[in-house]
Amino acid sequence: MAWPGDLARNHPPPPDEEQLIELVAQIKVLYCAISEDEEWVFNAIKDLFHVEPLAAALWEIYEAAKNAGFVQNVSAGLFRSDYMLHVPAKDSTRSVGSITNTTLKQVEFNSFSCAGATHANKVADMHRYLTHISAYNGQETKFDISALPANKNLESLANLLALAHNTYGKPKCNLAKETAVLFIVQPNNFNIADERPIEYALWDRETPVPAYRLDFGPDVLQYTKLSENRELLFQPPWLTSTSPVEISVVYMRAGYEAREYDQVGWDARLRLEISAAIKCPSILGHLTTFKKVQQALTTPGALEHFLADAEAATTIRETFVSVYPLDHSDEGRYAREQARNPNTAFNYILKPSLEGGGHNIYGDDIPEFLESVPESEWSSYILMERIQPPLLANLLMGPAGIESGEVVSELGILGTCLWERKSPHGGCDMLHNSVGGWTFKTKHADIDEMSVVKGYGCFDTPYLLDM
Repeated sequence: MAWPGDLARNHPPPPDEEQLIELVAQIKVLYCAISEDEEWVFNAIKDLFHVEPLAAALWEIYEAAKNAGFVQNVSAGLFRSDYMLHVPAKDSTRSVGSITNTTLKQVEFNSFSCAGATHANKVADMHRYLTHISAYNGQETKFDISALPANKNLESLANLLALAHNTYGKPKCNLAKETAVLFIVQPNNFNIADERPIEYALWDRETPVPAYRLDFGPDVLQYTKLSENRELLFQPPWLTSTSPVEISVVYMRAGYEAREYDQVGWDARLRLEISAAIKCPSILGHLTTFKKVQQALTTPGALEHFLADAEAATTIRETFVSVYPLDHSDEGRYAREQARNPNTAFNYILKPSLEGGGHNIYGDDIPEFLESVPESEWSSYILMERIQPPLLANLLMGPAGIESGEVVSELGILGTCLWERKSPHGGCDMLHNSVGGWTFKTKHADIDEMSVVKGYGCFDTPYLLDM
């Protein structure tokens, strides 16, 4: 964890809180629309199919599901848009404590699983509690509780799943007596503490929403089946009742690694996808999390293709840094030159289309890495301009103990959506669009990766400053 870290508020040019909420709301509208545009998604990621097994498997399953015919037009989305403050190149000042002359830049957009929400919620609660009891107050410091924002991740996530559950309604199959939300999880998941509180929050509602867990893969095929009308029926192995539970919502917390899609995993995901349950997310929604989609959205006209609000498109585009493909297009050839040249590579990050942190290649390591990878596989990567965040001083507590030094932070804004497909040709009607809570992660400035799960950073709480 980290001592509460500074984050500027109401200081232009970064947007204030209301502007940031509106920005993220529009980005969620954007990704909901993308999730219903098969042709656009295909064109964005097609170069991955021969080099990235996960993308190939997911697209094959989507094609199989489309051939079977979809019986559920409603989809749910749990999204997280990650940002860093950026010191422009013309202003080389990244001195400790200075957050002036910064702009807000998007690191990435996550549309699948979005782990960490519970941990971020708990850390924020802890920091607020310690502030209440004056644990941080000393001769030179006095924390103001109003500067530590409360976090509502758990409430927000549970509200989305409950809303989707209620939208599905009562059992439609005469074999079932109740409906429930089904969490699809990885076997022996070490991140279970991030999942369980969401499940408990559903059961603890004034009107409880039943929620169960099922390991992805063989257990899906063993303990679920499709009715004649493709309702997803779940028979919990620990219940003696002969009546199955009809699944209203499938919340995916597994299935984001290529190794999970052997034939059993492939069949399991297809069963879930063609069922009548509301998916969080659908296969197309899952595919929008690939970095190639992020790169494709930076091309001219891409945002306007999905957003009727030109001002919203302009605002979103201002948060983008340059992102390039590594293909044989003009942009791709330029990116290859930049990436292979030690004099320019330090300005970039090489990102593969994989979930989570720990896979990126940074700066000076890029030229040597590309030399070690067959050129035929380069198209699976994108080259992203490196964000240069301002430096702050902080204390971080981890397995190594308490350490102090220069740090940088990343703000993730979580949002939830529920929408209905307009037609087989795309488009959607928003049923729910809400900005929930946030994650705030801090790491030592000399460490490249931000992944908390892999030990590169800490969950933190922003300490808001009026400036």
